[in-house]
Amino acid sequence: MNMFILNLALAIMWAALWGSPTLVMLGAGYILGFLTLWFASPVFGLPDGYFLRAWRVVRLILFFIYELIMSSVRVAYDVLTPNDYSTPAILEMPLDVKSDFEILLITNLISLTPGTLSLDVSDDRKTLTFHAMYAEDPEALISDMKNGMERLVIEVFE
Repeated sequence: MNMFILNLALAIMWAALWGSPTLVMLGAGYILGFLTLWFASPVFGLPDGYFLRAWRVVRLILFFIYELIMSSVRVAYDVLTPNDYSTPAILEMPLDVKSDFEILLITNLISLTPGTLSLDVSDDRKTLTFHAMYAEDPEALISDMKNGMERLVIEVFE
């Protein structure tokens, strides 16, 4: 059985046992089910790939939240102060991701981060064109995006 489906079933059972099918109870049941499956995996020989992927998804989400907060503060500071600190540029980043879903996820994460906006993906799906509000050092910005967001997306789907 798929580990995610099993974990989801455990979460639903947890919420049903408590008689409260709220989102909080489902979330608590999911976390409790995840921990139960993790501790039981050596006994029953369950595959470890699910737990590793779940950790990588959590890391990607936490990284995105951090980037979202930091860029929001930077953009808000630039808007609220009388000086203009932006150095806008349109940049091209070579893509290492392969599937359409990974490209979609990268472009959406970039567009959801304040100060950046995905513009285009080349026809061969090897280059992403995006606008950056703060591109003082374009090479460093591209390197940060490749070593941060893109690397984490690749890790989630490998």
